[in-house]
Amino acid sequence: MTQRSPLAFVVRDIALFERPTVLRMPFRFGAATVTACPQAFVRVKLDIGGKIVQGASAELMVPKWFDKAPLLSHDDNFNQLRQALLLTRAAYLATPHAPSAWILSARAGGAAISRAVVRHGLPRLVAQFGPALIDKAVADAVLRACNLDWVSGVRAGALGDPWSPHLRLHRPQTVWVRHTVGLADRLDAADRGPNPADGLPITLGEVIARTGVRYFKLKLSGQIDTDLERLTRIEAVLARAPDYRVTLDGNETFTSLDPLSELFAALRGRPATSRLLQRTLLLEQPLARQVALINTRALASLPVPVILDESDDESTVLEQGLAAGYRGISTKACKGLYRSLAHAARLHGRHQLILSGEDLTCQAGLAVQQDTLLAASLGVTHIERNGHHYVRGFGVAPEAEADAFLQAHAGLYKRDAAGIHLRINDGRLDLRSLHRPGFARSAAPSWETLSPLGIPAPSI
Repeated sequence: MTQRSPLAFVVRDIALFERPTVLRMPFRFGAATVTACPQAFVRVKLDIGGKIVQGASAELMVPKWFDKAPLLSHDDNFNQLRQALLLTRAAYLATPHAPSAWILSARAGGAAISRAVVRHGLPRLVAQFGPALIDKAVADAVLRACNLDWVSGVRAGALGDPWSPHLRLHRPQTVWVRHTVGLADRLDAADRGPNPADGLPITLGEVIARTGVRYFKLKLSGQIDTDLERLTRIEAVLARAPDYRVTLDGNETFTSLDPLSELFAALRGRPATSRLLQRTLLLEQPLARQVALINTRALASLPVPVILDESDDESTVLEQGLAAGYRGISTKACKGLYRSLAHAARLHGRHQLILSGEDLTCQAGLAVQQDTLLAASLGVTHIERNGHHYVRGFGVAPEAEADAFLQAHAGLYKRDAAGIHLRINDGRLDLRSLHRPGFARSAAPSWETLSPLGIPAPSI
């Protein structure tokens, strides 16, 4: 496709909303257990050549991932993310005239991150959440104004980013789902735990039987004996899936590489976990971000490639990680779509390196659609999707909203006795409906049912 000039515009309005989300079962990763959290929504209005064009995005505000400080409560984490969004909104409205979507993000988004970190003490990963979410909505509006879908628009340079000419973008029709097995997830009927009567699968065995998934993401606790015992049990269930593959996620739970080496040695020593290890594709961020890029001498001795995730809070982190022995990094829309484009461009042609697709419990609707298409267009062939497992369908969204998304994306969702929810056929998602003008959406939230996003006043 012929490169075009980036689309200039004026930011007229940015509206921030939220909606509560209650999980159908606890999601435990690292030291955190999540049972409820809000989802943030963004609606932008851009003036493009005298015409007002709207764009939209959404993202779950998951606690204990952006900032894992133990003294902070889940509510503290939610307020951090709200603050990042509010600071970004103010910065973008203060710089309304934008030569391109990318320049707006680089200038106003960069200023918002700096202010959040320097003046308000937010970690960079938290601060990035604001530009990441608003940039998705801006991209959606720009692509709609151009009458281009995501892949065509990026190829054409409509967003004005510097990486598009160096990318080999894909137009995938499907993508494999990688199912998450959290630390509190039930593996089989013998496990005690929540038993939501909502018609959706609960145990790992039920998920395999119902959806046909064959890729899995297994959470590690950082406790060798606990992880060894649980992985042994998981392998017995995964053996029911044809030709399964797994990834492991440390979620920053290991204090150094020494206990990690001990874990892998123990995994090799058991027949079941040895089989699991042979089918393991990668290990994601085992070390805390404060030490992840130092003391990495033992990375090369581990039997699987190790990639970064939570450390990804600076534009230079990927190159630092590769120099330290890491073999790749994750793409997540919550860290920024331009960050993902940059990673893909840096890894292009370096076939021994990995760009993985990971999840922030993306919910049905805007979040899962935009994040999935972003990753799949960059060549990710299997992506962690867990929002559909931990939350029933569209959650508390009105039936009319869920139905609008079903009508617009009939291949991606389905209606059955469990309501309207993600459709997984033979382990894959159908992405064909996402290749339409805009950023992966042909429906919108019921804006009037959402609450304005703001930081609650402290209780007295």
